Amino acid sequence: MDVLAHALNSIKVAEAKGANETRIRPASKLVRETLLLLQQNGYLGEFEFVDDGKSGEFIVKLLGKINECGVVKPRFAVKFVDFEKYEQRFLPSRDVGLLVVSTPKGLLTHRAAKQAKTGGRLIAFVY
Repeated sequence: MDVLAHALNSIKVAEAKGANETRIRPASKLVRETLLLLQQNGYLGEFEFVDDGKSGEFIVKLLGKINECGVVKPRFAVKFVDFEKYEQRFLPSRDVGLLVVSTPKGLLTHRAAKQAKTGGRLIAFVY
């Protein structure tokens, strides 16, 4: 079971319904870091972790700014000079949306990874 795929699908379905918030369970470090990136880039509002004694869950406030999001499977290895190819594949147009990349410096957006001149593995996309 892919926890991140489940989380992004929950967000996408809740956004399509017009809901104000959604619950994502089970919680994981990868989901938390991805939610932080989406929040920092203005796609999500505040979110909080609720410990239920098991793995916990996130309650995420939605802003209505996500049209599409999902995971990238298989997780392609990308050099920083090759980001353009994957931007064309997963994003609708130039400067719209972002790719989430797992790098040696942690999870970054593709723009931050290009500035840091580092490659990594594609994790997710959102626009």
